[in-house]
Amino acid sequence: MTETILLVGGGGREHAIARALAPDVNLYACASNRNPGIARLADGFESLSETDPEAIVAYAEEVGATVAVVGPEAPLAAGVADALDEAGIYAFGPHAEEARIETDKAFQRRFMRDAGIPGCPDFETFDDDEEACAFIDDYDGDLVVKPAGLTGGKGVVVMGDQVDAEGAKEYIRENDYDRIVLEERLIGEEFTVQAFVANGEFRATPAVQDHKRAYEGDEGPNTGGMGSYSDATWALPFMTEGDYDAALDILDATVSALDGYKGILYGQFMLTTEGPKVIEFNARFGDPEAMNTLPVLETKFVDILTAARDGEDLPELAFAAQATVCKYAVPDGYPENPTAGTKVEVDEESAGDALLYYASVDERDDGIYTTTSRSFALVGVADTIAEAEEIAEDALAVAGEDGLHIRHDIGKADLVQRRIDHMEELRR
Repeated sequence: MTETILLVGGGGREHAIARALAPDVNLYACASNRNPGIARLADGFESLSETDPEAIVAYAEEVGATVAVVGPEAPLAAGVADALDEAGIYAFGPHAEEARIETDKAFQRRFMRDAGIPGCPDFETFDDDEEACAFIDDYDGDLVVKPAGLTGGKGVVVMGDQVDAEGAKEYIRENDYDRIVLEERLIGEEFTVQAFVANGEFRATPAVQDHKRAYEGDEGPNTGGMGSYSDATWALPFMTEGDYDAALDILDATVSALDGYKGILYGQFMLTTEGPKVIEFNARFGDPEAMNTLPVLETKFVDILTAARDGEDLPELAFAAQATVCKYAVPDGYPENPTAGTKVEVDEESAGDALLYYASVDERDDGIYTTTSRSFALVGVADTIAEAEEIAEDALAVAGEDGLHIRHDIGKADLVQRRIDHMEELRR
């Protein structure tokens, strides 16, 4: 029987999921924006709010979905997976309570501490701004300031990098978040390992390094992610196999402590001189990391979904031994003052060997328009990072750069070498 899959979400991550599923299933999708890449792959596309559980269940029932895949975090927080499961449609994604591993950073840290998960930094949580500011005054060292709720990857500020102590306190007072997490600043190199989780077990994917800062040379404000790269091996060039295995140990302990969790568990780590530490967990694929991982996944995605649904052992995952480089084109001014509503002429044929993933764009009758978030990504896949970077870079001409901003340095040899040199220096 051919499975009928409902995909919830209309971003680049969901376009990557759609492309991985489409050859083997009857695919339907729903999102608030009409992603042209997903719409072309799907047998049907419904425009609706991703955070409206009743509307999503109704559409799932209308198309006869046998499995649903929930892409973004906002629907998870809104209970979309809960509603689908209650309606008898297996949702590959955690329920709202389980998704708190991402959606509530205060809960996330307390969960790690209480469950004895390795790699947890020193932290404290606050619901009073002045108490948080007093903690900053008393703390011996730099801290990271995190709003406890969802901020789309753009709410975190780092002392000793973006702000000083006075700047951190000003940030807290100006934004008046309900709850704040303050945790020790970790020094090292960031990387991500994503895992498929179901039936008490997990299957991990190769490590990826995302680039959060808006401008080249890792300057500017944090974004949802300007691009990323992976290597032809499971680890990254600045890591050892032992570093990767240590991250798997953390994921293993986390899955064991998360009773009944299903979906994707994304571990974002900082590789320090003491090994990997957890920056955060997410309850879904990363965006852009999904666009590095899924193009080299040789195991059929649908086989993972049906094993999860049917209570079977998850299949062992096979990945092509290739590197990937992803580069995002985003609206001018992103992330602080993005220009939305710009018509983008995308010449898909000029992408060459690169994979084009549409993200937060809206397809209208007269063309494709930008929103306030990232527009589209180009991904190169090749035997080496350098070759993959060249493919992605050459393909960026698909829409020119009028009204768009791109970090061209992602995946380039000098930036990757700086990561290697940084870890070697720290280890010395």
